[in-house]
Amino acid sequence: MTHDCSFLEELPLADDQRSFADGQRDSHAADWGAEQLGEGVRPDAVVWPETTDDVSAVLAAATERGVPVTPYAAGTGLEGNAVPAGGGISLDLTRMDGVREYRPDDFQIDVGPGIIGSDVEEHVAADGLFFPPLPSSGDISTIGGMIATDAGGMETVRYGEIADWVLGLEAVLADGTVVETGSRAIKTSSGYNLTELIVGSEGTLAVVTEATLELAGRPQQIRGGRALFETLDDATAAVSDAVRADVDVARIELVDGLSARMANAYLGTDLPDAPMVFLEFHANHGVGEEIDLCRTIFAEHDVARFEVSADDAEMDELWRARRELAYAVATYDADLEPLHPGDVTVPISSYPAIVRETRRLADEHDLLVPCFGHAGDGNLHYTVLVDRDDPVHVEQGEEVYAAVVERALEFGGTATGEHGIGQGKREYLEAEHGPGAVETMRRVKRALDPTGTLNPGKIFPEAAVEGTDRDDASLGVGE
Repeated sequence: MTHDCSFLEELPLADDQRSFADGQRDSHAADWGAEQLGEGVRPDAVVWPETTDDVSAVLAAATERGVPVTPYAAGTGLEGNAVPAGGGISLDLTRMDGVREYRPDDFQIDVGPGIIGSDVEEHVAADGLFFPPLPSSGDISTIGGMIATDAGGMETVRYGEIADWVLGLEAVLADGTVVETGSRAIKTSSGYNLTELIVGSEGTLAVVTEATLELAGRPQQIRGGRALFETLDDATAAVSDAVRADVDVARIELVDGLSARMANAYLGTDLPDAPMVFLEFHANHGVGEEIDLCRTIFAEHDVARFEVSADDAEMDELWRARRELAYAVATYDADLEPLHPGDVTVPISSYPAIVRETRRLADEHDLLVPCFGHAGDGNLHYTVLVDRDDPVHVEQGEEVYAAVVERALEFGGTATGEHGIGQGKREYLEAEHGPGAVETMRRVKRALDPTGTLNPGKIFPEAAVEGTDRDDASLGVGE
C-alpha cells in the first residue's frame, strides 16, 4: 500500500533529513535477515531525525494521517524487525548517535539510540568500564536496535541481557507524546515498569530516543580458551554440568564440527574439525580456581583438549571465528542458502537434548544444519541450508526449522532468545505464551498505539484473537 508522505515537507526538518528517492527507499526496505530472503518492502519515504522533537513531530503528523512509521537502525536484525511492512515512513535513527551524559562515578551513561555498541565501550574504556551485554554484532549494531529486541550476547551467561542493563528510557509514543521511564537509581518500585515494557517491543509501542545504561568495571583477570570433545553430546553435557555447578564463566559458546569447517572456509583459520566449547573467564581474583573447576567438570565428559590462555591476540582470533559464524554459514556453499536464522533458548538442563534433536533432524533429512550459540544460557543458533530452486528441499528445510522450535517450546523454552519475533516468528507467539497472554499484549498495543502507526505487521500472529472488539488488521497488529 502506498502512502502520501508529502506532509513531511511541511515539518521542521532540514532537506537532508527526509528523502523520497528510490535509492534511499530501497536501502531501507529490509534488514539483514529479510534481505537474505528477498522479503523487503520499500517505504514511501525515509526520515533521519536528529532530536527527540523531530521524532515527536514525525510521529504526531503520521498518526494524524494514518501513515505507518517503522523505526530503523543499523539494519542488522535477522527477523525482519525493521522491514516497513505497511509502507509509509522508515524512521532512521542513526544520526541520534551521541553520548548525552557520562557519569563514571555512578557507572552510567546516557546515549542516543543510534550509537553503535562498540562506541559506547570505547567511550568508557579509559575509566576501566564496559557495557557487558553487547551482542556478538555489537560493533555493527546500535543500542536502539539492541533495546528493541532485548538482545543478548556471548556474556549473557554471567551478565544478563540488555534489559538487565537499561535503567531508564526517553521514548516517543505514536501520537508524539514524549515519556521518560525508569530512574537513575539502581532500584525502584515506583509505578509500572515501563522501561521493560518498551525493551523488546521491537518499535511497536514507542520510539526510543535516549537510553540510560548501567556499566560495569572491567575485570582484572580475563582468561580465554577452548575445549575439544569427541562427540557433540559430550560437549553439550559438559556445558550443562558446568553451568549447573555454578562455574563462574563469562562466556561459554558451542561450536559444532560443521560450524568449525564453515569458519575455516570463510576466515582461513585452522579450527579442529570437532565439537568445541569456547570459554572466557572473568574475575578480579581467583580466576585459576574457576578454570580448574571447569576443567574437572569437562574431564568427566571425556574432554580431548582443554586449552586456556591469557594472550590477547590468541583470544581475539578465537572470538573472531565465533563472531563471524553467521557470515561463514551464509557463504559456505554457493548452491545453498540459509532458510531462517534459528534462535531457540531452553532451560540449561535441556540444552543437550535440543542440540541432539537438531542434529537428528538434520541427519534424517540429509540437510546441512550448523549448530552453535551461547550455550551457557541455553541459546542455540541453528541455520538450515537449502537449495531454494528445489521445492522439496525447501519444504524439508521448513519442516526441520519448525520442528526445532516446537521441541524448544516443549522443553519450556522460547522461539527466540535474542533476535525478536519480527515477521519471522509470529506464528509461534501463541504456542509459546497462550491466547490469553497474546491478547493481553494486543491490548497493550491498542492502548499505546490505537491507530497502529508503529511498526505494523510485527510480533503478532496473523489470525485475530476470537472475541476481540476491533479489527486487528486495521490497527496494524494482525497483518
